[in-house]
Amino acid sequence: MKVCHRYIALQVLTGMIIAAAILLPLFSFFDLLDQLDDVGKGTYATRDAFLYTALLMPRRFIQIAPFIALLGTVGALGALAVNLELVAMRVAGLSPLMISLAPVGIGGLLITATVALEYFVAPQLQQQAAVLRAIALEQGVELGKGLGTWTRNEQNILRIGEILHKGRAMDIEIIHFDKEGVMTAHAQAQYADIFDDSAWVLHSATVRTFSPDSITFKRLRTLQWHSFLGPNDIATLTKPPESLTPLELVNHAEFLKATGQKADAYLMALWRKAGGAVMTIAMILIAIPFIFGSVREGLGGKLILAALLGISIYLLDQIIANIGLVFQLNPMAVSIAPGIFLIVVATYWLLRRTF
Repeated sequence: MKVCHRYIALQVLTGMIIAAAILLPLFSFFDLLDQLDDVGKGTYATRDAFLYTALLMPRRFIQIAPFIALLGTVGALGALAVNLELVAMRVAGLSPLMISLAPVGIGGLLITATVALEYFVAPQLQQQAAVLRAIALEQGVELGKGLGTWTRNEQNILRIGEILHKGRAMDIEIIHFDKEGVMTAHAQAQYADIFDDSAWVLHSATVRTFSPDSITFKRLRTLQWHSFLGPNDIATLTKPPESLTPLELVNHAEFLKATGQKADAYLMALWRKAGGAVMTIAMILIAIPFIFGSVREGLGGKLILAALLGISIYLLDQIIANIGLVFQLNPMAVSIAPGIFLIVVATYWLLRRTF
């Protein structure tokens, strides 16, 4: 049994590597096509589009991990079935449930890889990609951790320590110049509420006004400021929730709750990361029914059917997540329930085959 499990595990691992080698370049090609539309804007060149796509590849790998699991398992076990090796294993006494243990073990390795990427690689590279793209498109510059995001127009320099979401920015600094380039005012604020008409309300503000003869100093609880950043610019500077690590998402959600704000988007992003791991195992178990039974249609037919099923599950999962956000459903239930349901269905089928 151990020999069979090691053999199956090796075949499934090879199948997943082949699936990743096919799917990752395919999805990255779509990302590249999307970025090529912006080539020529600002200093954004073709090399920037390729660099952006490359930096985004770890995030894409995490997102397509369930499909890699599904197609890799179907391809590997399908090849064993076509060669009648699974038939020999069944004759030797291995049930479908026992055979499925080896693919599930490889699925655990795939989940471990995605968790490592999620914590140590993908968020950093995705945020770096967004920063490089913003620099090339002349939308804003993030100089590094703790230094914030800097942007400007003809007469203002704006520094934002952190943008929590489109409606709230922390640690604001504004430097104003006259038409001759002489600094006339400097303002700092603890945070700012941002509205759709580019009106900002600065809270706990300190304002220094400079004139040739004197410097005036004021402390204000609130200060109205008309920003030169529009809603699209704020969206560019805002880090997408999926680009944050799980720990960062937890911290953001706790801060939003503490300040009486909605944290649904961040909680959904957090639990969807966990849901991705559950869905990976579900896809492996769902792949088993494609293998046992008739093999007359060949491996190609099984792969096509598996791909169609994977796309259908992906679209349904996206719809459920969006419905959860709209109706403010429990993020944990919305993110994990589809994967749990598929695991239950696949396990029931395997138990029926076993007993």
